[in-house]
Amino acid sequence: MSIWKLEVDWIRCSGHGVCAELAPEAIAFDDWGYPLVHSSVLPDSVKAARRACDACPSSALSLVKVAGPTP
Repeated sequence: MSIWKLEVDWIRCSGHGVCAELAPEAIAFDDWGYPLVHSSVLPDSVKAARRACDACPSSALSLVKVAGPTP
């Protein structure tokens, strides 16, 4: 089992909110509409997290593998 983490590039992030709409189990909004990312993503939500990364208009979100088997 792999453990994944979402990372936000705060310089690029514009607060569009697309990420939190696509992966609500991993990302929430702060008071200003910027993403609050949970520390790790559960294996079931990796697909949603990948969709959120791909859909980010600012390319500010990335999915990083922090532990687990190597391919």
